[in-house]
Amino acid sequence: MRIRVDMTRCQTHAQCVFAAPTVFTLDDNDELSYDAAPDDALRQAIEQAARACPERAIFLDGA
Repeated sequence: MRIRVDMTRCQTHAQCVFAAPTVFTLDDNDELSYDAAPDDALRQAIEQAARACPERAIFLDGA
């Protein structure tokens, strides 16, 4: 699975961080950072993170 976040849409609400903290994090500047190729074992949390994003900025490829 691959993750892509449209950073032009992301408003850093951090809902993805709460849903999947091992995949999505905020850096020291409160900007989103993420693992673009996470382990498939995290799929459920990642899908929840994508659904939780109010800007619909998270896209999953190879689902």
